[in-house]
Amino acid sequence: MKPLNETISAIPPSGIRRFFDIAAEMDDVISLGVGEPDFVTPWRIREAGIYALEHGYTTYTGNAGLPRLRELVCADLASRYDAHYDPATECLVTTGVSEGLDLAFRVLLNPGEEVIVPEPCYVAYQPCVAFAGGVPVGVPTRAEDGFAIDIAAVEAAVTPRTKAILIGSPANPTGAVQPPEVLRELVALAERHDLYLLSDEIYDRLTYTGAHTCLGAVPGARERTVVLGGFSKAQAMTGWRVGWLAAPQPIAELCLRVHQYTMLCAPHVSQIAAVEALTSAEGDVAEMVADYDRRRRVFVKGLREAGLDCPEPAGAFYAFPSIRASGLDAETFAERLLREESVAVVPGSVFGPSGEGHVRCSYATALPQLELAVERIGNFLRRL
Repeated sequence: MKPLNETISAIPPSGIRRFFDIAAEMDDVISLGVGEPDFVTPWRIREAGIYALEHGYTTYTGNAGLPRLRELVCADLASRYDAHYDPATECLVTTGVSEGLDLAFRVLLNPGEEVIVPEPCYVAYQPCVAFAGGVPVGVPTRAEDGFAIDIAAVEAAVTPRTKAILIGSPANPTGAVQPPEVLRELVALAERHDLYLLSDEIYDRLTYTGAHTCLGAVPGARERTVVLGGFSKAQAMTGWRVGWLAAPQPIAELCLRVHQYTMLCAPHVSQIAAVEALTSAEGDVAEMVADYDRRRRVFVKGLREAGLDCPEPAGAFYAFPSIRASGLDAETFAERLLREESVAVVPGSVFGPSGEGHVRCSYATALPQLELAVERIGNFLRRL
């Protein structure tokens, strides 16, 4: 048989999933690994989806998505962050941020062009670049700097083949929020080298220590920036698969062209539910964010008391403690913790080389479970 696609064959399976395969065969496991809210989608949003099903909204929508949803997304960006996009020509409804990333890279990249990706980063970022024919270039960040992007290191990584820079803020896996001054410097760098910027802002509402900065609103950024967001995290709508992409018209138009041929449209029912999320569910979002904040403070305090050095996450719902004091590498630590104490975490090394020496812990689980997990982690560390 002729060989299959070399690029796809060379990408390893997700480093996160191996630990969940092990955990699935065990009893009494506390999972701190899945990047998914433990809340059910708020009732008013589910009710809108039920209404849509009962009334036959099971057809295709227009390729770009429901006009009402695009109008609401753009209005929300304008009112919340002073980021302005035309819903008719600069906004596209996608099947989650994952599809938005794929569309943007296909449109921006020619074969062999490079994308700089500060890491530790979400496990899908670099494979998505490769699947689009690009070359991902990782640039490390450091816990000592709060995982802020090192502008000098990014600039040193720029080559004649560099086409774009991809960031996530608030970040998975670190929970870091990029300071506004770093974002301004990043935009200035992109202007100097004529680079595109991609900003994954799926966790924008999950910020705890300051206001979120939309990269598309930073002066000088708009004409070269693709902003990605959605409803999976703050509105607890992971399974509905609905997100959005906002970009200048030439980029958005080509993203729509790829979307027309590959996805056609996001699910009709999900789009109707997303309309309800933006019009009526603000109170539900605020309650969930407040609960995450409580868990964040309790969990980080517990990790520190157990003996782990843990930076305070400013956003998302992840803690990224250092496990260097244990004397174990991240993968060994995670595997032993799972087998010996039935607590599932993700080794930081799967998020890039600078994630080594850390593990990712999601605090999107009930507070009693978090407290029990901290107790088990403490037991594990004392035995070490």
